[in-house]
Amino acid sequence: MRRLLSLLALLLLVSGGAAAQQRLLNVYNWSDYIDPYAVSRFTAETGIRVRYDVYDSLETLEGRLAAGRSGYDIIVPTAEPTLARMIRAGALRPLDRALIPTWGGQDPALLARVEGADPGNRHGAIYLWGTVGLAIRPDRVRALAPDAPLDSLDLLMRPEHARRLARCGIAVMDSAVDVLPSVLRWAGRSPDSTAPEDLRAAETALLAIRPHVRAITASSTILDAVANGEYCVALTYSGDVIQAAARAREAGRGVEIGYVLPKEGAQLSFDMLAIPADAPDPAAAHAFIAFLLRPDVMAGVTNQVRYPNAIPASLPLVREDVRSDPNVYPTAETIARSFTVGALAPAAERNRARAWSRFKAGR
Repeated sequence: MRRLLSLLALLLLVSGGAAAQQRLLNVYNWSDYIDPYAVSRFTAETGIRVRYDVYDSLETLEGRLAAGRSGYDIIVPTAEPTLARMIRAGALRPLDRALIPTWGGQDPALLARVEGADPGNRHGAIYLWGTVGLAIRPDRVRALAPDAPLDSLDLLMRPEHARRLARCGIAVMDSAVDVLPSVLRWAGRSPDSTAPEDLRAAETALLAIRPHVRAITASSTILDAVANGEYCVALTYSGDVIQAAARAREAGRGVEIGYVLPKEGAQLSFDMLAIPADAPDPAAAHAFIAFLLRPDVMAGVTNQVRYPNAIPASLPLVREDVRSDPNVYPTAETIARSFTVGALAPAAERNRARAWSRFKAGR
């Protein structure tokens, strides 16, 4: 009996030690931005457990990383400005492509789009990308502003339209890095302009519609509110709008949601898979990136969150209704009209931050 008890104790000690030694991957990503099956599948294939935390703004991500020793192995910053800033600050580990055998499956043209933020594509792989535009309730917009255009930021930025649409709710995502470039482009200025007169023009235009804006809030909050029919116009990310439209259809309450891809040219936004310089387990992080870049895995992510990926071989595995939606995968003509933002000097970033604070405060 004693021998049996001793054997059981030994087995418990060994199994407990093995459990304690099981690897843990710490991921910090946007909310509503993963296929849950992909996470469980990664653990099943590798034995590496995943601790998955979420954020709803780049400011939150940057604040967590700026504090040092965040404990994360994988983060998903937007190429500009966050990835670029982190690279300049030495906060990211260069990727070892020998540990990412699926690296070559990325679209070279899209990788070229993010080289301005990440020269040589040394620090980030493309996770998902999308555009910035307007979520709309077409029925409510037509009822309140029948003469307003449904293909332009004029719908939001012209005070005469915003005044009428305020009755059904207007929201703007709380993201200066996405909103201000779009407003500058709409105003006929360079999205990267640092000229004081251009920034004043954008700020003046935003302040003119501020009395009619019900909420300036996180994109994830807008997603749920649009799906529930709380806003009839919202400036936010394309994938969030498409997710909201799907949720509204599933709810069966008769809420129709559309997406306006601005004819003036939409901002392309790239979210990148990156590894912090102090990542606890960089080998596991490389394994996760290699896993996500597989066509079958990335197709599942796109099907779940309605954002396009950068793996052309995944397209045949993407659901036809998602693959053929030009709001998910814009046409070549639309992409040609689109823009990506460039890096700004710290002084220019501070000026934009002050302009954004004045817009939020309404003065």
